[in-house]
Amino acid sequence: MPDLTIAFADLTGSVSVFEALGNDRATKAITRITQWIGVKGQEHGGKVVKMLGDGVLMSFPDPRRAVEACTQIQTEHTQRVQQWPAPLKLQLQIGLARGPVVLVDGDCFGDAVNMASRLSDLAGPEQILASASVIAQLGAGSGVRFRNLGAMQIRGKTDPSDVFRIEWQTEVHSEFLTVPAALHMLPPRTGKGGGIELIWLDTSQRFAMADLPVHIGRVAEAQFVVSDPRVSRLHARIDHRSGNFVLEDTSSYGTWVRFEGSDQAVALRRQECVLHDGGEIAMGAPFTDFTAPTIRFRLARDAMELMRPPRGVG
Repeated sequence: MPDLTIAFADLTGSVSVFEALGNDRATKAITRITQWIGVKGQEHGGKVVKMLGDGVLMSFPDPRRAVEACTQIQTEHTQRVQQWPAPLKLQLQIGLARGPVVLVDGDCFGDAVNMASRLSDLAGPEQILASASVIAQLGAGSGVRFRNLGAMQIRGKTDPSDVFRIEWQTEVHSEFLTVPAALHMLPPRTGKGGGIELIWLDTSQRFAMADLPVHIGRVAEAQFVVSDPRVSRLHARIDHRSGNFVLEDTSSYGTWVRFEGSDQAVALRRQECVLHDGGEIAMGAPFTDFTAPTIRFRLARDAMELMRPPRGVG
């Protein structure tokens, strides 16, 4: 079985395109884009395994060229759709994974195929998420920038898997990136006296390690209450496991996480992600909806840091 890097590129927003253009025109527009994605993949040494409606499954022998292909695809597609009307803006979310692949009659099967599909589902618009197996194969001189999002629970896998976001945008701040030469898990962010601070509107609460787990929701039973109809009764849960703060979405409509220094968001739907340093949590609607109920969070290493005055409140 050959080791291959599998890329799954999926277009989002097709429902509004079909509503705006009708079935025939929308199908032609989506087909043109998916064919273009396939051509770009082939230009970087990839092979189109199959088209899946508004998605494309590709395989690459070289992980670096796979990342280059996906980066170019995101860059050119994002630039192209900037001027499109909002109902027609088809955005891309891409998942990358590497591992042994079984080839049967032009199709491919294996854990890497499943993982790439799951990461594509997990990615937000304009994002590229990659497994640790892809990142580990990148050389120190590859120039690929990425960020460790921590261990996430991937559907179909028993144990959490490390997930990395490829930072393909040129404006991303370098201090928030990890380079291939320094591939490792981030160290625990808290000591025995650490905790987390949550801020929503003029409400700020601090939770020490002994207070966890903490539930966020719109009912009084939640330890942190957010009174908004888009927030589920018990929308999300924050716990501390293996030295990391973990946010788990338990909602009906999803949760989005955006870390300080990045404009990109991690979309969670009954999934988990590790929280780092500080950032924002949108509940029930993505950050693109400016009315979304948004919580700011800050992690504290120790009790003294947790005692600092709340930032931006009152």
